Amino acid sequence: MRSRVLAILPPLAAASVLLAVYAVPTSTGTPEKTASSSSSIAVGPQYDTTHVYIEPGKMPAFAASWKATFGGTSTAVSVTDVTPTPSQTKSQLIFSPVGTLSVFDFQTPIPYPFGSERTGWLLTNMAAGIRQAQASGAHVIVSPFPDPVGRDAVIQFPGGINTQVYWHTTAPSYKALKTIPENRVYVPADAVSAFLRSYLKFSSGSVLSDSPKADAGEIGLPGKTYRKIRLTSPFGRTVIMVTDGHLPYPFGREVTGYEVSSLSSTLTKAKAAGATVLWGPHSASGRNSAIVKFPGGYIAEIHDVQQTSHAGQK
Repeated sequence: MRSRVLAILPPLAAASVLLAVYAVPTSTGTPEKTASSSSSIAVGPQYDTTHVYIEPGKMPAFAASWKATFGGTSTAVSVTDVTPTPSQTKSQLIFSPVGTLSVFDFQTPIPYPFGSERTGWLLTNMAAGIRQAQASGAHVIVSPFPDPVGRDAVIQFPGGINTQVYWHTTAPSYKALKTIPENRVYVPADAVSAFLRSYLKFSSGSVLSDSPKADAGEIGLPGKTYRKIRLTSPFGRTVIMVTDGHLPYPFGREVTGYEVSSLSSTLTKAKAAGATVLWGPHSASGRNSAIVKFPGGYIAEIHDVQQTSHAGQK
């Protein structure tokens, strides 16, 4: 196996096997936890990270901008190999109250299909997770492979939605997030039924709401409507935008939405830290929202909640 840089990360361990630059030391030979049919394979939303592939050379500017906007801490940058075939990337973890990011600045060409996975989800059991993915109708597009702290793989749900899953030999323990980020998924109408069946079965999720005529001003199309579906699961929250794909920039480029207490003050901080507001603020469906591009190219949705807040873990 290729060598990777390992270190203890106080106060949190590494959040994904793709993040395995800094991780809790592990003992070898520990068997995976046996999954029971009555329990979810998820560990919790605080263990799920957004994967950010940054423009070359922009990692320091991105990390500084993100932390100035949301607060938080970051690890030192290390150079490592995070794929099952040879490659090299600068890698850094950013911990913030609104979510954890795994940031990469590849120094070599990125092996396929890495770069297309949206998030990394921690599983209680990798073998059980792969069986559950296949039983749900998802495809395993990167078979499980070892890393210094466990194993990981990449699965694809109907509609072409890629997610990395990972497992640690020794279970990590992370602090709860202040707010749980949303996985923002755009799917066409002819794929949404298959996506929902697969995604809900794999994640042990449920539908919170299904709005067939939501205000499409939320996705840059004022005066029109679209179908919006909100889900919750032990992995976290998901919002599905069912569209015809006729989307103005930057919609569809944002893969995660972050909840804050005040959108206006957050946008002020973001702009002062070098970020650009690409769209908004826009008020609809009980929230104010905007889309922001951070140095290095990462695009994120940011919102606050006008009505009863669902902040934190429930």
